[in-house]
Formats: sequence, structure tokens, C-alpha cells
Amino acid sequence: MAVGSPLSASNHAIFLHRSRFISSLCGFDCFCYSLVKRADPQGIDVSNWQGNINWATVKSQGVAWAYIKATEGTTFIDSFFSQNYIGATNNGIIRGAYHFAHPDTSSGATQANYFLAHGGGWSADGRTLPGAIDLEGTCYGLTAAQMVSWIKDFSDTYHAKTTRYPVIYTTTSWWTSCTGNSAAFASTNPLWIAHWASSIGTLPAGWGFTTFWQYADSGPFPGDQDLFNGDAAGLSRMALG
Repeated sequence: MAVGSPLSASNHAIFLHRSRFISSLCGFDCFCYSLVKRADPQGIDVSNWQGNINWATVKSQGVAWAYIKATEGTTFIDSFFSQNYIGATNNGIIRGAYHFAHPDTSSGATQANYFLAHGGGWSADGRTLPGAIDLEGTCYGLTAAQMVSWIKDFSDTYHAKTTRYPVIYTTTSWWTSCTGNSAAFASTNPLWIAHWASSIGTLPAGWGFTTFWQYADSGPFPGDQDLFNGDAAGLSRMALG
């Protein structure tokens, strides 16, 4: 795969946190301001490319959460998904599934349902993150308007089945090129920005902050390296919904 204030791995300062995310105490329709200690729980995202992962070691190294590839398009189920999902679960790691989108092959609703049928669901158990949709690569021959419509179809279908809107994983460059920098999802879908640098950089239109940040494609942990924008309690609320 591949803001408020910039995140970094060493940023643990007290800061004024403005959140419109559903996991905040007041929900999407208002802003919350509170002094909180920045913890930025460490996460990873993985797929079959990482092979066998020792999840006990991952946990002992301080990884708190993980996104695990489940599906791609409507023809691919990751062969390591079940193994990774169970491994993360058994070691107390908050986890969720992600779907690699192919908007040129079938509708958003069709791919959302395929994702849901093969591990992409959500339950309010406090340890399952809402599913994520991975949007990257080319624009798949779609216009910006068509891409926005496709993403909405996927998002609305996922929400109707789970009551949660999927997390959108993307880069600002892809989002600008392929959706025309649409702000249509900023009030509903949590953002997971991919930017391999020491700071987050410019976010797509509408989002004032990112919920997750993929800051490197390699590092001391398996797979891509990520941070959650908040503390451990916020991560738990994100999972609980």
C-alpha cells in the first residue's frame, strides 16, 4: 500500500486536539477540544508479501494495531489473511482488514460486498477497526466524477452493512489526480494518508487531520509502518465505534 498538527514517531507532547472523528466524545457533528498526551500508537499494514509473521514478537516490540489485506477487486483473497488476522487477534493487537480497489472491473457496491464476504466486516467488540479501502496507482480510466461516484458506492454499501464508514487509504497526489481533490468524504470517512516522510504534508481537500499515517514502507516492524493520530484510549474508541 501506500492535519491538524504533524505527527512524528517522537512527538509525545501535550497538544490541543481538534477532532471531528466518530470516536470522539461528541461525534462528527461538533468539534472537541481537549488537552491530551500524544502517544501515537504504532501500527503496521501487511499482506501476503510479508510471508509468515511472528505476531507475538510484533506485539512485544510495541505494535498496537494492524491493518491486514483481505481482498483485491473481486477475484483475489489474500492467502495470508486468516493467518495474520488470527495471529494479531491472539496477541491482543487491534486489527482491521483492507481492500485493494479496482474501480475499473466492477462497481463499488460489488467490491464492498466481496470485501465483506471475505473478512472485511466490522463488529463492536473493541478490537476490530472498520474496514479500509486502498485507493492508489492509476485512475483506472475513470473521470474524477466517475471515481467519486465509485468510492461513494463502495462507502455507502459498506456503511449500510456495518454502520461504519470505511477508512480511506490514499495519497494526496492520487486523490487530487483521480477525484479532482474531492471533499465529499471528509465528514464521514476517516483518512489514512500515505506519505513517506518526516511529516504528513498537505492533506486532501476537506480533511483537517488524518486518523492514520503510513510514514514508511519499511522499518523495524513487518510491512508498512504506521501511526494512529491519538492515544491508546482513542484507538480503542476507534475500534469500538
